[in-house]
Amino acid sequence: MAQVSIQSAPALSPRGLSPEALAQKYARMVPRYTSYPTAPHFHAGVDGQTYGDWLAALPEEVELSVYAHIPFCDTLCWFCGCNTKIVQRYEPVAVYLPKLLREIALVSERLPRARRCSHLHWGGGSPTLLTAADMRRLGAALRSAFPLTEGAEFAVEIDPRDLRDDQVAALAEVGVTRASLGVQDIDPQVQRAINRIQTLDCTRDAITRLRAAGVRDLNVDLVYGLPYQNAERLLRSVEAMIELQPARFALFGYAHVPQMKKHMRLIPEEALPGVQERFEMAEAAAERLIAAGYRRIGLDHFALPDDAMARRQAEGRLRRNFQGYTADRAAALIGLGASAIGQLPQGLVQNATPLHAYGEAVEADCLATAKGVALSEDDKRRAGLIERLMCDLQVDLPDDLAEPAAAQLAEMEADGLLVVTGNGVAITELGRPFVRCVAALFDAYLNPVQDRHSVAV
Repeated sequence: MAQVSIQSAPALSPRGLSPEALAQKYARMVPRYTSYPTAPHFHAGVDGQTYGDWLAALPEEVELSVYAHIPFCDTLCWFCGCNTKIVQRYEPVAVYLPKLLREIALVSERLPRARRCSHLHWGGGSPTLLTAADMRRLGAALRSAFPLTEGAEFAVEIDPRDLRDDQVAALAEVGVTRASLGVQDIDPQVQRAINRIQTLDCTRDAITRLRAAGVRDLNVDLVYGLPYQNAERLLRSVEAMIELQPARFALFGYAHVPQMKKHMRLIPEEALPGVQERFEMAEAAAERLIAAGYRRIGLDHFALPDDAMARRQAEGRLRRNFQGYTADRAAALIGLGASAIGQLPQGLVQNATPLHAYGEAVEADCLATAKGVALSEDDKRRAGLIERLMCDLQVDLPDDLAEPAAAQLAEMEADGLLVVTGNGVAITELGRPFVRCVAALFDAYLNPVQDRHSVAV
């Protein structure tokens, strides 16, 4: 594509609108675009038979990314939008693991013999609910079914509150190279309001033990837009985490969707910051991270210059999938476990979410695919365009997509969100927080009246 320089924008838009006024104007409910088409448009017409055929059709020596979902937590964080089940006993986890191991075998049987895995990820829920012995079982099964390439990344999501020494040793033993730690906010009042009590000492201790075991690539997740949060409080969390020197930060905006996640009704809505406050705290945190030497990655990630994610962005090879921004280069993503999403060249698939439905499928030696979407050529084209916008903040548009969006692009250009040069579109720094709104212009499926998504800022 023709390279269009991303322009720095003034504090005010050409129309004299402040960033806060723009935040109010573009506070639209649009997808996060971790896939295209997005999950609300998956349907039951794509089933286990379809998925099995897609797996078998992958080319020999295909490079894979593999995601294993552990859908259990021992406490419910009220801000959480993930598919997870709260358990107080280990028995449900122990029952689930053999089913996950069976799915690994079922998928492996349908893949070409010569496959390679360049990225392995355990997510949740809380993978650290697994015992050390079960971590070893899962790690051995995955490495056997999906042999890792040299230099492959093996990442695990960590809840610092329940991380034991034997688990740290097991994670190191199975070859984990990166750990992603949920922190969200260190303020006690905010923590009480979201039902996640996690002291700074707890987080610091988990990082120290992981590094001592050889797991040195660390990510920290923070969330803005939580109850009782403001820019000053969020910056205290940012400062505390900068001192711990993780390689990456993810700065996610809290999506308050109590109509979809009933436990979010436990959060006091009157304590939630408004659109302008959300915008101010996100930009204040971003400025502080950049000042500390982190590079801003796309919409909401930050990485040290020598981290793989920063290098991929510099090379124009940053990717985006349902986990967010990633340095993962694989052509196919295999999702394992209840509710897990996979992405193949032919389309997107999602496993059954209810644990009983997932378990019944794999016990019957069937793939647990419950829904998905086959990609048309137009879907693939739009998916690639949206991904490049989200990752590179610039794209060249084909005529048939540029012309219908011309009026809206002109409006956004007048507001200082982007620069249009011929068919080239480049997001400005002023427009970076609104890149999802730009991407939505090219979403053929989006129905603003029916679809429910998080607010763009």
